[in-house]
Amino acid sequence: MPIINLSQKEMPTHYYNIIPDLPKPLDPPLHPGTKKPIGPADLSAIFPMELIKQEMSQERFIEIPEEVRKAYMLYRPSPLIRALALEKELGTPAKIYYKYEGVSPVGSHKLNTALAQAYYNKKEGIKRLTTETGAGQWGSAMSFACQHFGLESMVYMVKVSYDHKPYRKVMMKLFGADIVASPSNKTKSGQKYQAENANHPGSLGIAISEAVEDAASRKDTNYCLGSVLNHVLLHQTIIGQEAQKQMEIAGDYPDVIIGCHGGGSNFAGISFPFIKDKLDGKKPNLRAIAVEPASCATLTKGKFEYDFGDTAGLTPLLAMYTLGHDFIPSPIHAGGLRYHGASPIVSLLLKEGIIEAKNYDQVPVFEAAVQFARNQGIIPAPESAHAIKAVFDEAEECKKTGEAKVILFNLSGHGMFDMSAYDDFMSGKIK
Repeated sequence: MPIINLSQKEMPTHYYNIIPDLPKPLDPPLHPGTKKPIGPADLSAIFPMELIKQEMSQERFIEIPEEVRKAYMLYRPSPLIRALALEKELGTPAKIYYKYEGVSPVGSHKLNTALAQAYYNKKEGIKRLTTETGAGQWGSAMSFACQHFGLESMVYMVKVSYDHKPYRKVMMKLFGADIVASPSNKTKSGQKYQAENANHPGSLGIAISEAVEDAASRKDTNYCLGSVLNHVLLHQTIIGQEAQKQMEIAGDYPDVIIGCHGGGSNFAGISFPFIKDKLDGKKPNLRAIAVEPASCATLTKGKFEYDFGDTAGLTPLLAMYTLGHDFIPSPIHAGGLRYHGASPIVSLLLKEGIIEAKNYDQVPVFEAAVQFARNQGIIPAPESAHAIKAVFDEAEECKKTGEAKVILFNLSGHGMFDMSAYDDFMSGKIK
């Protein structure tokens, strides 16, 4: 069957926490001032205690609150689709499956953690949340989640994406969010970068600095991050757990799992539940590939070291692959992948040889996206298109070798708000 759906009764009741199964412990985050390991009290100024506990938890499975599961029922479980027509078009013996997260109300996987974070903050009495966004998928998700749980939201959107993606702004405003282009004049860190360059394109690192500074300045406000941190990746594992049940129904198990990579959330969401089988020794040959843009190749060209999660140095220092917290990536259309650092968990898995990483330039990525859209009828987000390009390469390799591998990838969001990017590509502006 080409489309495999689960009933809502089959939706996971717990998130999967990979930390207890890692080959070695994570290096502890460090205080930005003292450079010593941080504790829960150091994070309480901007995060609710339940998320702090999840960030540091050694429990393998963490229960999903009933209120969050009810919210998920707006769009979960998401479908798993066998791309039979695409397999035929590519002439590959490989079986290609994709988990389609574009069915969420905001069109991407980001809502899985946005709803959880908004709920935990609401439960602890917080009235307002701040966050950053690149392409706008995370900002849209956080705006919707805040509206759902009755919270105010303030979004700092990277300026180049603010200019490129006007309808993402409309969506966020429709859901009740306040939104400004970053760097902005609302914070000291934003004013600093504006003073240095009046036409600054912005970066996720700068937008994070602004959102953290805003949250730290008000007692009624906390900060939410859309990727990188352990608790964010934790919430996304609902994707892979659903996919495990769906692959079992299909009678297949993936040989290769692929996801695009910016900070790590959607790659982790699809892959971590399966990687557990690799770490347990059940599937030692399983491959998991994180795919990033060549212009912001954190995993493939960055250094593994302690670095700040933001540009101004307000966040804890994390042990991760990084291009440097002051790195300003090129203004590519895949704004959600324009981040200088990688999740500490993803970084450790790569460093230990458990996963792989690839990077691609924009042109072959958009070529793959257009071919996929014309075949499957879904216009992928430019971020997700990076995963599709890697799928095509793996399928081509199977064609050469004759191996009928099973390939699973996360189609993390649709590109219906990215028409200007596709217009630029088809008119030859993307080179």
